[in-house]
Amino acid sequence: MKEIENTRSKSIFKKIFIKLCRLFGYEIIDQNTFSVPTQNKSLNESLSKQGIKSINLPLGEVQITRKVKSLDILIRSCASVGMLTQSKQRIFEKEKVEYTLRSINSIIRSSKFAKELMPNLTINLTVIDHNSGEQNLKKIQNLLDNSNLNHNLINLDLSEFDNRIKKTNAKNENVTPNQLSNMSNIYKSLDLSKKLDDLIYFVEDDYIHELNSISEMILTYERIASQISNELILCPTDYPYLYTKTENTNIFLGEKSHWRKINETLCTFLTSKQIVEKHWAKLISMCEFEHYPFESPLHEIYKEELCLSPIPSIAIHCTNINSIYGLSPNKDWKKIWEDNKI
Repeated sequence: MKEIENTRSKSIFKKIFIKLCRLFGYEIIDQNTFSVPTQNKSLNESLSKQGIKSINLPLGEVQITRKVKSLDILIRSCASVGMLTQSKQRIFEKEKVEYTLRSINSIIRSSKFAKELMPNLTINLTVIDHNSGEQNLKKIQNLLDNSNLNHNLINLDLSEFDNRIKKTNAKNENVTPNQLSNMSNIYKSLDLSKKLDDLIYFVEDDYIHELNSISEMILTYERIASQISNELILCPTDYPYLYTKTENTNIFLGEKSHWRKINETLCTFLTSKQIVEKHWAKLISMCEFEHYPFESPLHEIYKEELCLSPIPSIAIHCTNINSIYGLSPNKDWKKIWEDNKI
């Protein structure tokens, strides 16, 4: 009987202690049960509190001084063009619309997962489309309408940018119609970003995302921006080219992934409105003139700003299997593809 009373007393004391810890903002780690009683979570779950603190064991807490207020995702789509500058087949060798739909679906799924973790965070989704065709547009619209996210579908008008884009490129060749479409779409997304509030994710329609991609980027952005007291740029993909060089780099700890400093990306990246405004001239130059390589202005920005990509990848770029900017190593590409089937 006495043993039962002692157990009850310990239980009551433990509950009171947990409540006091919660009240004063402390966390308790029970390594015996592999849990955090103050959050009623397992140590395997996300322990960070968005906008307040980032928790990564065994390193402890990082107080968030750079809170993310909102995320706007700008997806550039064109279901009628196979590969922008190549005649090769993509991995899985499907029609382009299949990559467009699965990419959008993966972003919706990942955004909804992020909203479950961070219900107070505003996430807006905009698709800027060019020439996908009526039937494909209906499929895209249906995905957006069923997402329960704030969303918008814009039909790109190329004439809006006709006089802003030079028709001859850095190789002194004519800019192709497909590239003009691409440059106009990037231009439109940058124009839209002027009216946005905080984080902006510029993304192409051939990146299929892991379920935790959006939450990983948001929480990692808060953590690292708070540590370095500066804005930054995140690319979701661990490109193969990174393993063909022997450059020195820096490794950062994100929410659940390691992130490394990189100097090159394609035109899919997440950053803040502050970075966009600061480097507006370079970003717009990428739309007004076809450089070689195309992303050269972005790479110039990365000489001034910290750009990071995850190890391993949290999104796969569904291009040809031999592309150095394509499929990320050590990932189950087939599973990610199948998980996002419509």
